[in-house]
Amino acid sequence: MRVADAWPHLLEAVDMAALASAAWRGKGDKDAADGAAVEAMRRSFDNAPFDGRVAIGEGERDDAPMLYIGEEIGAELGVPGALALDIAVDPLECTTNCAENLPNSIAVLAAAPRGALLHAPDCYMDKLAVGPSLARHVDLDGGVAWNIEQAASALDVEVSDVRVAALDRDRHADLIRDVRASGAALELFSDGDVSAAIWAARDDGPYDMLMGIGAAPEGVITATAIRGLGGRFQGRLVLRNDAEAARAEAMVGGDLDRRWEAEDLCRSEDAVFVAAGVCDGYLPGVVVHGDRTITSSEVIDVSRGTRRNIVTERRA
Repeated sequence: MRVADAWPHLLEAVDMAALASAAWRGKGDKDAADGAAVEAMRRSFDNAPFDGRVAIGEGERDDAPMLYIGEEIGAELGVPGALALDIAVDPLECTTNCAENLPNSIAVLAAAPRGALLHAPDCYMDKLAVGPSLARHVDLDGGVAWNIEQAASALDVEVSDVRVAALDRDRHADLIRDVRASGAALELFSDGDVSAAIWAARDDGPYDMLMGIGAAPEGVITATAIRGLGGRFQGRLVLRNDAEAARAEAMVGGDLDRRWEAEDLCRSEDAVFVAAGVCDGYLPGVVVHGDRTITSSEVIDVSRGTRRNIVTERRA
């Protein structure tokens, strides 16, 4: 059995996390929303027919009671011949957005064969994400102005028509200055670079590229999706202190300045990305009609290059 063929069980996990956290939309309690998502996703894995392990999760075992790094999940732990996979999970991406009922809060995961997902340290990563039309034309080391000029040439548009997305953060002061100086169109967003990167990797998305620094663990999840979409994702760790550097070296080895390609972060084509919308945005959010709920989800199969959009209606 392929890892990607387990998508119905992974879909159930993100849907349950989305439903649980959606009950906390707009209530101002991001910790409660995140806790509900974590518990619901973890409970769903108990019935999944695989031998799973959390490669990227809610933190170390001492810091997270569930979905911690290294936790064993699934209904066939240790069963001979069982599907052995690793999962990178973010039960509630954009916790603040959920608490404030703002766009792009999602429940999301990536799964691949055991050992195929990089155990990314909990630090920052400088990222570049584009779709298939720009995959051979941009490079993280090329600089902001060069990449924008490359994009304009490849897309056969004016520089002013190139659309760049970046997180609205103080650390991006230079990036924001350089994008605006180039004349390209810049859209800043409060949270959710997983959603923004996927939008940039889709031909029908509102952006042509994502640039800037976000969380490294989410970079692994994003890289899996973009491999399936045929785009390009590159990242380089950003280490703020000696403690982060030591942790990164222990997890990924000594080449801390390495430029990671999507194929380095997700090292197998037998991989799948699965997400469900919590608040409207990249995916429609959870809808509640009386005793019925509706979830909108996406499944990207890397090896087949397919993208499924799934709407599920449930009776409470």
